[in-house]
Amino acid sequence: MQELALANTRFILPHAPSIPVTVNQGYVMPAWYDIYGFGADFKQDAVGIQATQHAINALIANEIQRGIPSERITLAGFSQGGAIALHTALRHPQPLASVLALSTYLPLADTLASEASVANRQIPIYMAHGTADNVISLERCHASARALQQQGYQVNLHEYAMPHSVSMEEIQDIRAFLQPRLAITST
Repeated sequence: MQELALANTRFILPHAPSIPVTVNQGYVMPAWYDIYGFGADFKQDAVGIQATQHAINALIANEIQRGIPSERITLAGFSQGGAIALHTALRHPQPLASVLALSTYLPLADTLASEASVANRQIPIYMAHGTADNVISLERCHASARALQQQGYQVNLHEYAMPHSVSMEEIQDIRAFLQPRLAITST
């Protein structure tokens, strides 16, 4: 977050609980929901995803109660966190500033049409993915972006020559994406 150098910006960085993760032979590790496999054809943990969505909605409600307008709140996440950010932002009942989905995919894509919030139909979406990502394939990212575009969302998709990680070039692009949406200047 320090690398973003965004003045007058508060970051809330929740940590995933430790749960058994099926894809890792049930090993208990930090995860927002269970993962049964990395391909698009694997079953998804809808109950876990929705439980995390409710937890993130509670964090948003807390910020609104503190006096932060929903339109100044961006959800962001990497990998599973990015999946949760996408899932939650597109279904949130109040308009949000934007969503950053880094090295991730759109979970529960088949329920989005019926669950999408009218308040966030125009939400700016920034997706970024590494061309050498060996955890979540670039094709899965592309399929997610296409699914979003088919439902009318505007997706700002960026690819970087990197594995399942974040690069300085990506951070600079994120800063440029966020500044006008949050009406802030860099320090």
